[in-house]
Amino acid sequence: MIQLERGRGVAWLVFLLVSVATYGNFYVYDSIGPVADLLQRQRGFTDTQIGLLNAIYSLPNIVLILVGGVLVDRFGASRMTVWTAAVCLAGAALTAYGPDISTMAAGRLLYGIGAETFNISTTVAIVSYFSGSSVAFALGLALAIGRAGSFSADMSPAWFAGAYAGGWQPPLVIAMLIAATSFVAALGYRWIDVRVRGSSPAGVPRAQQRFVPGDLLKFGTAYWYLLALCVFWYAVILAFRSTFSIKYFQHAHGLDLATAGAMNSYVFLAAMFATPAFGWLCDRTGRYAPMLAFGALLLPIAIVIMALTDWSLWIATVLIGISYSLVPAVMWPLASKLVAAEKFGTALGLMWVVQNAGIAGANLTAGWLNDRSGASATNPAGYLPMMDFFGLASTLGLVFALLLWFTAGRRHHEAATHGG
Repeated sequence: MIQLERGRGVAWLVFLLVSVATYGNFYVYDSIGPVADLLQRQRGFTDTQIGLLNAIYSLPNIVLILVGGVLVDRFGASRMTVWTAAVCLAGAALTAYGPDISTMAAGRLLYGIGAETFNISTTVAIVSYFSGSSVAFALGLALAIGRAGSFSADMSPAWFAGAYAGGWQPPLVIAMLIAATSFVAALGYRWIDVRVRGSSPAGVPRAQQRFVPGDLLKFGTAYWYLLALCVFWYAVILAFRSTFSIKYFQHAHGLDLATAGAMNSYVFLAAMFATPAFGWLCDRTGRYAPMLAFGALLLPIAIVIMALTDWSLWIATVLIGISYSLVPAVMWPLASKLVAAEKFGTALGLMWVVQNAGIAGANLTAGWLNDRSGASATNPAGYLPMMDFFGLASTLGLVFALLLWFTAGRRHHEAATHGG
């Protein structure tokens, strides 16, 4: 068997393959938003059903994300990347060829079962091949490439106009083919990893994602404020941006599908470049809590501008883009500072659990509100209850960000006073 020596060249080759796989995973997740209007017009889906297609992705991960890291630890990152990429491909295929809402929802459920553990596997893969100061850069760059997949999904109505002209199914078939590319990249990573392990008996360090309920009692107040912010902020940003924003831009602001998709895509385009920059700035200044509060403030402002003013959508989109770049850049490093290092896996696992629960609940609630108020192109005012809901949730996120700022700031002041 061919063996490979661990080195920078092999590490960056693994990075490339993992990033290609991640790109596809992000693309498939965001493939529902651009076809939402087509599903409603051509298949008669309600907004509740459309919301379900993304909500059902998150539902299994309310539980499964707790064991995903354990599975990666037991079977290895490369093996789990292949397995979960295969599950994601099967889910994308079932979604694309499903004859009814039940089958499509089953496809999205299957995709969700694989996708979040896939994300853990790819994170562990990069950590396994990079060390020291390079790991943060590699992780940030991989996230940027993943977000390029979301950007591509939003731009797909313009890039694949012919496919969208053919109806709701061809765009989802494209998503399935991109998922197949992710699977091939995962196989490539697995091939390399097996050969590196053959020449590196010591093995590869793996991350721990074990959840121990008793550890919750040891977390401080600031952590719980951060967790609450995580729930509300992610519920709004992902339920709106990934499910309903394109349809909302079409019906409430009169944009065509391609323009609405492009407008939505700029959130991810900005985040691709700005997230690493904001992370670097926070590291340099140490002002994590104030910058997190500022990022949380921008989201409710953007919701209000879209819902209650005639201002250009560019303004709201820029604000959402900054928020989407700043909050993740600060939230996860700050979490590592609020809990002991040996409990970080527990803290991170719990945040991912509640994040998925919040996203699922927000998708279902927003879809139900739209159906209840008859939201449509002929009744754009029907979207106001959904926007009120997103505005309230994002405001609650801001409240917890401010409480976190006060708590963290007081802690830092006390530490300084006592020479800590």
